[in-house]
Amino acid sequence: MRDKVVEILKSAVSELNEELQYETLENPGEETTLFGGDDGIDSLSLVRLVIDVEQRLKEELDIDASLADERAMSARRTPYRSIGTLADFAIEQSQVS
Repeated sequence: MRDKVVEILKSAVSELNEELQYETLENPGEETTLFGGDDGIDSLSLVRLVIDVEQRLKEELDIDASLADERAMSARRTPYRSIGTLADFAIEQSQVS
């Protein structure tokens, strides 16, 4: 299931990047930085990505995962830092729900 979640994330990031045109997002992989640091997207783009991914997880995998979490947003080791960490967080959240 993790591979499918990663593919959904990569697809969502690619579509978001059609608008953003970030070099760092051109070929998304598990290590691609999403949020934080110099290469990350801004908070508004992150919110858009999270909403899109939540919808795709529901539509494509019938997973209800709430990825918009205030504690996660402000955590020192945010799950939004890369595609891989967000995939792990999505799986974790779907098991909690």
